[in-house]
Amino acid sequence: MPAPEKFHHSVYVILLDPAVLQHRSVLRLNPKRDSSRPCLYVGMTGLPVEHRFENHKHGYKAAWVVKKYGVRLLPELYAHLNPMPFEAAAQMEMDLAEDLRAEGYTVMGGK
Repeated sequence: MPAPEKFHHSVYVILLDPAVLQHRSVLRLNPKRDSSRPCLYVGMTGLPVEHRFENHKHGYKAAWVVKKYGVRLLPELYAHLNPMPFEAAAQMEMDLAEDLRAEGYTVMGGK
């Protein structure tokens, strides 16, 4: 009997420095943002999320907003969702970004 599949994909949320708001592209993607809510980046990975954050900060397969403005991970917004299969993580990345944006957060990523 084959071993059960071990899920290892995760979604993650990174707090961004508010200086990211100087970019019109960020504001354009978040027209209904609540200025009292922080700026976030939502992504997904097959790596441990801490390792993925470090990759972003060191420029390896990095999103420009995280490399330049990433502050720290916010596990309180994603830890309860992980781990999951690849397909579920890909969908959850989009859903989580959409949900956070609907709550007024300024969100980047979340393909």
